[in-house]
Amino acid sequence: MQQPRMHSYADSTSLADDLAPRIAVLANSCINTHGSFTMVLAGGTTPRQLYTRLPRIATDWRRWHIYFGDERCLPRGDPERNDTMAAAAWLDHVAIPADQIHRVPVRDNAVAAAAAYSAVLTPAPRFDLVILGLGEDGHTASLFPGTSESEKSARTTPALAVTDAPKPPAQRVSMSPQRLSDAGAVWFLVTGESKRHALDAWLAGAELPPRLIVPATGVDIFTDLDDPLSALKLTR
Repeated sequence: MQQPRMHSYADSTSLADDLAPRIAVLANSCINTHGSFTMVLAGGTTPRQLYTRLPRIATDWRRWHIYFGDERCLPRGDPERNDTMAAAAWLDHVAIPADQIHRVPVRDNAVAAAAAYSAVLTPAPRFDLVILGLGEDGHTASLFPGTSESEKSARTTPALAVTDAPKPPAQRVSMSPQRLSDAGAVWFLVTGESKRHALDAWLAGAELPPRLIVPATGVDIFTDLDDPLSALKLTR
């Protein structure tokens, strides 16, 4: 398994400032190469910082397709939903066609929502870019350490029903590790001192959900932690 490629920044602001033009370059390259750009979004404070910068990039928004790595089972428009945050920060301010923003269908329970989102994801192409975060407990998307869903790494369904998330709400939908891995690039955004233990544990080989995300090109970690390779030093 490849070790992640590390990219360090002074703070989360400079990280977001650098990644926005990187995304523009990648998007425009993909559009020129195969006619579209397909991106998977994460929730959280650091992704939000990045999203607020994206309306200013130069790109053909009509060629973008947006998916969500996970979502809480809450009513459409709830402020705790990832798609609500992304819409307010970015998507409502650009010309991506509405039918190319693939939100997790609202359902009363995670099992029905996951089945509906699997039907959306099954015909979707390989993603060009997946954005993910890292929780203080080591979770990514809605794949939590020690839960049955995150341990089913061989499961082939594109979206998983999470019914026992340790953080509220308990019911969520997450893309499977396999679907998240089917990407040209996977970027983890890891900022804040509270994430240091989880990042160190991941890099040191702990069995955390991020280790299930294994794209052919490897993963990149963008962080403002000052010694992101500290965990690797412990293994030498």
